[in-house]
Amino acid sequence: MHDRDCLRRFLFERYPIRGQLVHLDAAWRALIEHHAYPDPVRDLLGEAVAATALLAGTIKFEGLLSLQVQGPGPLHLLLAQCTDTLGVRGLARHRDEIDAAGVAGLVGAGQLSVTLESEDRSRRYQGVVPVEGGRLADTLQRYFENSEQLSTRLWLHADARGASGMLLQKLPAEARRTSAADEEIEDAWRRVQLIGETLTAEELATLADTEILRRLFHEDDLRLFEAAPVYFRCRCSRERVSGMLHALGEEETRAVLAERGSVEVRCDFCDRAYQFDAIDVGEIFQGTASGGRSLH
Repeated sequence: MHDRDCLRRFLFERYPIRGQLVHLDAAWRALIEHHAYPDPVRDLLGEAVAATALLAGTIKFEGLLSLQVQGPGPLHLLLAQCTDTLGVRGLARHRDEIDAAGVAGLVGAGQLSVTLESEDRSRRYQGVVPVEGGRLADTLQRYFENSEQLSTRLWLHADARGASGMLLQKLPAEARRTSAADEEIEDAWRRVQLIGETLTAEELATLADTEILRRLFHEDDLRLFEAAPVYFRCRCSRERVSGMLHALGEEETRAVLAERGSVEVRCDFCDRAYQFDAIDVGEIFQGTASGGRSLH
């Protein structure tokens, strides 16, 4: 049985190449539990969620990493997020009938953005690249080349059962701790990429990490680190929803209250419903002039 709901890092001992494997099972099923996505949309979202965990695993930060894909195609929005502790969530928005597959067919001539935001939102970094190639992994490879200047390859797979991914990355010169010559390193990098291409989706989804690495890189000395848990985590809260209503404005919020007797806001990620009655709305806008807009 393969590793479940975890991310594991590994290093090539002789070369400045690192890698990661991630598998989401229960976390993935919890993430899509309240959504009836068409299969191609569901699978692409799963790839994106696996990718965010892999990306978050390559950097040291405290906050939130977001991967967003937008375009004119039937899938007009896809958002996957991962915290520094590997808590993931995601959603997709689509229109019309879905008769295409792959990121290019679903999104069209869109763009992919990767945003890194600190926990207190005081720092924010974003990289944007066009959607290119038939696979999400192709666009992410371009992101790493353009925004991070890191040679990176990803293999991603998702279905109704789970989402999995593997990342290989050649470390920059300043991070190398090896006596191998540059030419030898380049040869090794080309070789491990070619070997990575032989990994099938079924193997990625079903084999244990040790079996995957033995199957691919049995000729290399690898160091495999302990698994880090990956879990479904929605960041919604009553406080956040109250802030959203405050930003919406008192006039519009009270109009909904008058029409329905209460204001209900349902989280797009986890489907949790938040109810606000007249007293709650009054507390949200206490000190705000009626009809006025909130100040930031």
